[in-house]
Amino acid sequence: MFRKVLIANRGEIAVRLIRALRELGIGSVAVYSDADRKALHVRLADEAAHVGASPASESYLRLDRILDAARGHGADAIHPGYGFLSENAEFAAACADQGFVFVGPSAQAIRSLGSKTEARRLAKQVGVPVVPGTEEPATHIDDARRVARQLGYPVMLKAAAGGGGKGMRRVDSEQELESAVRDAASEAQRAFGSDEIYLEKLIVNPRHIEIQLIGDTHGNIIHLGERECSMQRRHQKVLEECPSPLLSEKPELREQMGEAAVKLARAAGYVNAGTAEFLADANGRFYFLEMNTRLQVEHPVTEVVTGRDLVHLQLRAAAGEPLGIRQSDVRWRGAAIECRIYAEDPDHGFFPSPGRIVQLTEPAGPGVRLDSGVYQGWDVPLDYDPLLAKLTVYAPDRTAAIARTLRAIEEYAITGVTTNLTFFRDLLRDEAFVAGHLHTGFLDEFMARRPRHPPDSRLDHLAAAVAAVHTLDTAPSRVEPASVRSSCWLHEGRRFMLR
Repeated sequence: MFRKVLIANRGEIAVRLIRALRELGIGSVAVYSDADRKALHVRLADEAAHVGASPASESYLRLDRILDAARGHGADAIHPGYGFLSENAEFAAACADQGFVFVGPSAQAIRSLGSKTEARRLAKQVGVPVVPGTEEPATHIDDARRVARQLGYPVMLKAAAGGGGKGMRRVDSEQELESAVRDAASEAQRAFGSDEIYLEKLIVNPRHIEIQLIGDTHGNIIHLGERECSMQRRHQKVLEECPSPLLSEKPELREQMGEAAVKLARAAGYVNAGTAEFLADANGRFYFLEMNTRLQVEHPVTEVVTGRDLVHLQLRAAAGEPLGIRQSDVRWRGAAIECRIYAEDPDHGFFPSPGRIVQLTEPAGPGVRLDSGVYQGWDVPLDYDPLLAKLTVYAPDRTAAIARTLRAIEEYAITGVTTNLTFFRDLLRDEAFVAGHLHTGFLDEFMARRPRHPPDSRLDHLAAAVAAVHTLDTAPSRVEPASVRSSCWLHEGRRFMLR
């Protein structure tokens, strides 16, 4: 096993990786930009290295600075987390060339599966069904126009080099195509350093279901079941759950999708954690969409339902150890839901809400897990994705998991920045969501019927009160945290009582 691992990431995933390393007795090295000098992951790591200015292009995306930090701190391995350099084949190759173990798949596997067009080609070769579309990038608007006519509108434009909703555009007519191609290619270039895009036939309102994979260097590869990821806005997931309501009704579909995912990964010689993403319709037909050659944001729901620590498995596989578990050893118990807590305003187009977290009360109790990257007094920067934390809740079944998630959200209080907690409160009470009638267009429909929440003057006053206390006297004892949902505040000298 490794002696010291550098974490080439930030925020909640860096915190989660530091904790896993500590559990295994491995030293951790954090990296940070100017904006993250006081970040939680920097505070928790054993060592830390400054890698540049606040923009990611000048810090977290600088291969040379990340590698210099690993060398300077004597790291044996580098864990990329997700995003940033996690699916960069050049980075994986550079790690190997300079003697660092890359905690992830090989550069060749990233090239063959991380490229969506290459992954589609390989899937076809091994008999895994794919969404109708192209295997070659559209190099010119005339190529895109010809392919779109063959597929029939609507079509989806996608970046060949990455995911996370970047470089994706729905196109409903030929009149929209040219500007959509230009915008998608430009966004893909900024996000992934490649402007290559390809086209797929748009399957209207499918479910988005993904299969978690893990493989070792001894030829063992297994799947750990599915995650339902249909709750998306602008092609980015906001809530995930395990198991999928669809596959709970059709367990044979889980087996078929799992076998397809393993077949594809085995054909690519895949090692370490990865996720095969599929679209599925109500009739049980499924289509391979893409492969994420990294740890996923939503991995906690799989961990709590299977009882397997994916980061521990990643590290052991990267160190050359066998997985130690077979497919027949994997069991799924209960249900889990993950909510991505963002600093954003759901009542105004989910616009980011950077600023200082003035007051923070986090949920706890049975079945509640919080992967957080923030603390009270932390300034949420504008430079990165505004993800604050991931709230993952486990219960014996889906109905109980929804109730427990609602309870946890009621306990969760953040002031100083606007969050999407009210959005989740409404979503988890929505009849269609509770019934499990999910699809990738669900949130657009939900937002159209969701009631608008007028500003709560009590919350405004509360935020102002806590801010005043923070300014006058930063001692934590000056504020008594409580549920903001039902609280009022009273002035008693310089002490504000929340009840």
